[in-house]
Amino acid sequence: MASQHDETGKDGSFASEDLAAEAMAADMDSWVVFDARKTPKAEFEEWLQTYQPSRVSRYGNPECNTEPVGWIAVYGPSFCPESGDVVGLQEDWERLQLSGRHVTFESIKELALNRRVLTGKWLMHLDSGFKVDHAWCGIARAVLEGRVGVAKVSPCCPDSDRKHVICVYTDDFTNEEEVLVADSVIRATGIKCLLSYKPDAYTYLGIYRDNRWHLCPTIYESRFDLECIPRRSRILNKVSNSEVT
Repeated sequence: MASQHDETGKDGSFASEDLAAEAMAADMDSWVVFDARKTPKAEFEEWLQTYQPSRVSRYGNPECNTEPVGWIAVYGPSFCPESGDVVGLQEDWERLQLSGRHVTFESIKELALNRRVLTGKWLMHLDSGFKVDHAWCGIARAVLEGRVGVAKVSPCCPDSDRKHVICVYTDDFTNEEEVLVADSVIRATGIKCLLSYKPDAYTYLGIYRDNRWHLCPTIYESRFDLECIPRRSRILNKVSNSEVT
C-alpha cells in the first residue's frame, strides 16, 4: 500500500523527488491503525474519536513523549495486502529508462501488470479541522463495513497550512469498474470535493507532479455534479481525456 503526498513543491524542478522522499519518510514512521480483522468493532468509535487526523501530529511531541505518526489507517474485515513484486517493478523501470523508449502510461501499465503491482487509490485533499475529521469518519466507517478494503489519512502538520490527504484504495487500477465503484462509495459518505486517482505503481516509481517524464501523476479525476439530477460524479479518464460517467 503505497503512500501519497501529491502536492506541488515550491521548487518545481525538484518537486517530484522531494515528494517521493517525503512520502517514503511517512511510510517509515509509525502508523496508527484500526485493524477490523482482529479488533472488536465495539472499540471503533472510541478509536475514531481518539485519533482524529486534525489532532494527531505528524511530528509527534517530545514533551508528551509521543512519536511521529506517518499515517492513520483503517483495515477492513476482508483486507488482504496486495503489493505485488515492487522490487521487480523498480528494476524493470530502470531498464525501461535505460532503453531509451518513450515513457508513457501504457508502458508503465505493462510493467505493473507483469509484476502484479496493481493497487491504486482515490485521493482527496482537505483542510485541517472539522472538514478532514468529518470526511475521515465517513470513509473510515465505510471501510469498517467492508464497502472498501482499506483507507488512510495523513496527520496534521502543526504551524503549516498544508492540507490533509485521504487515500481510499482499490485492488486493480486497470479495472475501471472497480475504480468507479470506489468513487461511488466515497460520494455516498457525503464527500463532494475533487477526487484524483493514482496507481500505486506511479508512487513506487517516484512519479509525482513536475516529474521529468512529463506524466500526469493521476489517471482519473472525479468532480461531483451538484446540478445534475440525480446528483453524481463526472469522472474523466485523464489518459484518454474522455468522460467515463
